Amino acid sequence: MVQSASSPNKKSVGKTMNDNYVLQLQHIRKEYPGVVALKDVSLEVKEGEILALIGENGAGKSTLIKTCSGAVIPTAGKIIVNGKSFSHMTPQLAAENGIAIIYQEFNNVKGLSAAENLFLGNPIRKGIMIDRKAMEREAEKAFAQLNVKIDPKALVGDLTVGYQQMIEIAKAIQQDAKILIMDEPSAPLTSAEVESMFKVCELLRARGVSIIYISHRLEEIYRLSDRIVVLRDGEYIKTLITKESHVDELIHLMVGRDLNETYPPREHCIQEDVLLELKDVCGNGNENISFKLRKGEVLGLGGLIGAGRTELSEILFGAVKKTSGSIVFKGEEINPKTPREAIDMGIALVPEDRKRHGALLGISIKNNINMPIYRKISRASVINSKKEMTIAQKYERELLIKTPTLNQLVKNLSGGNQQKVIIGRWLAANSELIIFDEPTRGIDVGAKFEIYKLMNDLLKQGKTILLISSEMEELMGMSDRIIVLAEGKITGELSKEEFNQNAIMRMASSV
Repeated sequence: MVQSASSPNKKSVGKTMNDNYVLQLQHIRKEYPGVVALKDVSLEVKEGEILALIGENGAGKSTLIKTCSGAVIPTAGKIIVNGKSFSHMTPQLAAENGIAIIYQEFNNVKGLSAAENLFLGNPIRKGIMIDRKAMEREAEKAFAQLNVKIDPKALVGDLTVGYQQMIEIAKAIQQDAKILIMDEPSAPLTSAEVESMFKVCELLRARGVSIIYISHRLEEIYRLSDRIVVLRDGEYIKTLITKESHVDELIHLMVGRDLNETYPPREHCIQEDVLLELKDVCGNGNENISFKLRKGEVLGLGGLIGAGRTELSEILFGAVKKTSGSIVFKGEEINPKTPREAIDMGIALVPEDRKRHGALLGISIKNNINMPIYRKISRASVINSKKEMTIAQKYERELLIKTPTLNQLVKNLSGGNQQKVIIGRWLAANSELIIFDEPTRGIDVGAKFEIYKLMNDLLKQGKTILLISSEMEELMGMSDRIIVLAEGKITGELSKEEFNQNAIMRMASSV
């Protein structure tokens, strides 16, 4: 294991805590049946610093922070908060000791106002009655402290994701949190919302609040953090001072190997035959969409949020009906009315939100992979369990899914492995066209490389890919051709030789 000169895993950890440290995790270990999620992990957080916590999906980041909130009880180790030592936390203990976590999935109640959410579980009362006016006044003050303008009376469900996140931060500060843990906070945000969040983080740091910031986006780590802790495969690797580190060093520490190429090279797989053609397709906010997609090609769909890319994929996958135009697939006009019909035709979708619309989190890997083909491997409604396991094992091996058992629930896998399970499902279904909608969102740099290699392998197997990505480098790095949309209309097309970030942005901004 790599160690730094100031490694918190050395014996000095056991000495009297430096007054400057508000949180210490000492030799944390967490075991689950068949797997060790954390192996002797230690770190320290200083008062008023932003400490970045990075690592590949499955490195143990989420498990570690959940030990701070009481959501996970460690098998061994100590948690020290402001000099007080605990064998484990509970949600109540965490709150009492000033620890708050903002998860990727917010805890807001959409049907309540911003003020009501801010005081959820602890409303201001006048006698036995809830004093909504007082809550609205206090909410307005809390939002003003963060330099954000949110109407306290507005329903949370009507607010943008960025504002919903600000309410979560305001709630934590309202509850006097001194240690704020943020788990992939920028993942659902627009660029403007991310910038607002950065300013709030810097404001909180200046006020002495300590922040543990988890992100797979290394540019954010360098923008915000003071120090960086790297985890790999559940183990502590190294602590670095951000301004003294380099991105190549971070990547090497995270993945345990050098990634010489961000995008793996691939063979030319494009054939002359057209697999998919859209002719003046309208519906779901799109107008007169026309293009051709050849077999073995990666066609990228570029555009800003709301451009209509996901909406177009929903039409192709049968989730939403088109209103006019025609779709020709493998030489025949099709009109899938349900996802089931699209799947039977050979069209698959790896959706943007894999947790809500992709993997079935509450069932096993084996069940997820076989889901679209149970009719084929069953007789008289009885599943052939031998075929079921053989198919699951095949894609576990081919996709390098990290799991102790195929009976593991998908919700217990890392984001990258969840994505592999979804891809395995569509390989089992023998899909010919695979639509990838934001395939690496929320996935770290090492897992991204693996997903890119999988996509290249799919092309070699004769598959065709429609790629939707908001990451410009990914779009240009993986596509053979790019079509750009703006407000539901095609505004331009670029061949590989013409790829240019400024050109794509101009097209994405035009109407």
